[in-house]
Amino acid sequence: MMKRFLPLLLAAVLACGCSTLSNINWDYGRLASAGAKAATAASISDEQVAELCRQSVAYTDAQTPLADAKYQQRLEKLMSGIGSVDGKTLNFKVYRSNEVNACAYGDGSVRVNSALMDLMDDDELFAVIGHELGHVVNKDSMKAMKRAYLGSAAREAIYAAGGYGQLAGTILGDISEAYVNAQFSQAQESRADDFGFQFSVEQGRDPYGMCRSLEKLNDLSGGTQSSTLAKMFSSHPDSAKRAAKMRKKADQFTGKTTTE
Repeated sequence: MMKRFLPLLLAAVLACGCSTLSNINWDYGRLASAGAKAATAASISDEQVAELCRQSVAYTDAQTPLADAKYQQRLEKLMSGIGSVDGKTLNFKVYRSNEVNACAYGDGSVRVNSALMDLMDDDELFAVIGHELGHVVNKDSMKAMKRAYLGSAAREAIYAAGGYGQLAGTILGDISEAYVNAQFSQAQESRADDFGFQFSVEQGRDPYGMCRSLEKLNDLSGGTQSSTLAKMFSSHPDSAKRAAKMRKKADQFTGKTTTE
């Protein structure tokens, strides 16, 4: 069994973009047992996850058309003065896509689809980005990238080789897709909502931006239009309650009386 497995393992390592064997720091003990013992989340450092994020973003950027300049200009104006979060330098790009979606990576990269910008006003968009940054601050994004990596076909081979060098496009494509489509738990989403709200009000934005964005996404998810972000925001039965919670927070912040 192992004799048949090792050639496949070596081929997988080569497919992951290792240009020369001399550049690989082989761990033969790991290599021999990689078929039985895969890499685990505990074996991947935060630095390695950050590198996976950088490569994943670079791959997706290369594969996805950018939106018209007016979208990028609007986003940069909206986020001006927000240079970093949780010690990570932020960078922003807008993809040309009819899919209502946004994503923040563990390395500080934020990617927003043009369809989301068409749907949201500035305060709502700011709150959605704040929500996504909440996943970064709360380490949800790092955990999601680890899961995406651990679900890739070549994880054992890369782990056995002892390196996280430049991965092949096919592997990065699998990891990127798994990461973008990651589902967060109800508790993770709630904490990200809270961060998005606080992030918004601290920057002087409309405190109702968070609840309105949730209400729009909740309404959209009940329609026929495909929306990764709407599905993500409505992945739990109490999605309407999440929007109501954010509206109540906004009422409390502004001193309004809420009747239920």
